[in-house]
Amino acid sequence: MPAQATSVGCSEFRESLRTNRRNFLKAGAIGFTGAGLSLANVLRAEANSAVANKDHSVIILWMRGGPPHQDMWDPKPNAPVEYRGEFGTMNTNVPGIQLSDMLPMCSQIMDKWSIVRSLFHHDAGHSGADQLCFTGYNSGPSPDENIHPSCGSIAAKQLQHLTPELPAYVMIPKNVPGTDSAYLGVAYKAFETLNDPAKDGPFSVPNFAFADGVTLNRYGDRRSLLQGFDNMRRAVDQAGCMDAMDRFEQQAWGLLSTDKARKAFDLDSEPREIRERYGFAPAFDPGASNRCGAPAWSQRILLARRLVEAGVRVVTVDLRWWDTHVQGFDSLRRGFLPRFDKAYSALIEDLHQRGLLEKTLVVAWGEFGRTPRVNNDAGRDHYPNVFSAALAGGPIKGGRVVGESDAKAAFPKTNPKPPQDVLATIYKHLGVDGSVSYLNRAGRPIQALPSGQPLHEFS
Repeated sequence: MPAQATSVGCSEFRESLRTNRRNFLKAGAIGFTGAGLSLANVLRAEANSAVANKDHSVIILWMRGGPPHQDMWDPKPNAPVEYRGEFGTMNTNVPGIQLSDMLPMCSQIMDKWSIVRSLFHHDAGHSGADQLCFTGYNSGPSPDENIHPSCGSIAAKQLQHLTPELPAYVMIPKNVPGTDSAYLGVAYKAFETLNDPAKDGPFSVPNFAFADGVTLNRYGDRRSLLQGFDNMRRAVDQAGCMDAMDRFEQQAWGLLSTDKARKAFDLDSEPREIRERYGFAPAFDPGASNRCGAPAWSQRILLARRLVEAGVRVVTVDLRWWDTHVQGFDSLRRGFLPRFDKAYSALIEDLHQRGLLEKTLVVAWGEFGRTPRVNNDAGRDHYPNVFSAALAGGPIKGGRVVGESDAKAAFPKTNPKPPQDVLATIYKHLGVDGSVSYLNRAGRPIQALPSGQPLHEFS
């Protein structure tokens, strides 16, 4: 009889969870499904996955819109002015490597990061190129809709069970085209911060909000947080289900009850001097310029460092909007380049000083570059035929350049590299198997990464 009663209690409890799943947790990425805790199902499904690099992480600084390679990482000082643009060239602390003179702070730490100057593909549309750079596949008929899962979702599929107390994949502040989970399902979507660390005032994560209005940020410690679950835990114990839950379900409960995630997302606890080193939003720093559409995303980058330090595996940071068709040099001079120079150099130095750079691969790139020739509006247009990316940390040795563009930064001259090679580098660093296939919505097996080789020249 006791065993039968316990069984009935468990059934009723699980049914109550299913019935009230929307009221229990607003965060869809770690919410319930009809079969119970979705995270529990994720953990169970991945229990037998290959051994990964358990302490390795990746930060993707997504410079959406297309950063101008010739005005940043691949200057052409000997080209005609209509190609080289308005900026000069400066030496770095690595002999033989030059950058735009708009990146003085990055130039002084060139020994800690490297450049690929020969990336290329053939899609000049923003959303289609987004898909290619995040998934390795060309976009479908609707470029704004993911038909393949992003590299972050693939990583979450294979690695989430290793860090049950934290989401494996985080997007700051929210998904952009190419970053969704597609046919892998909602369990492997990015955990979106939704609120923007770049905005003025205290930062909080609404995905940690519960139905009764209680949030993790309102609690001072783990004990206070657990008080919000007292009634639920008592219901579990009375039904006899806690002992019946397997280890996967207990890990799922742990994600909700631990304070590790709360601390990782607590950007306001970061020392003022560190926040200033990355650069504040204009509301914090009245002298900063937010003109010409240059967003104040510096604090997003700092939050990414906090998350990988806590153990998040993939963090993608939206650094849009580098679409500088009109008055591009003015936008770059007064907003984008000084802000990127400050925040990127701060991130690399911060990771290095904390002993995290060897474990954290940082990839800064966009979906394509900009046209070699300056247009009639003092800007540059979309250009996928050659572009650059900055890489640091993990397997990347600093102070190196891979590949070369031609004299006008129009095409790869040596060692051309497709975006899939960057994705293969990301997967290798994380210990993700890109050769694994997953069933798409039509039931067809699709390989995680269709092609690509890790960038061995940096190792």
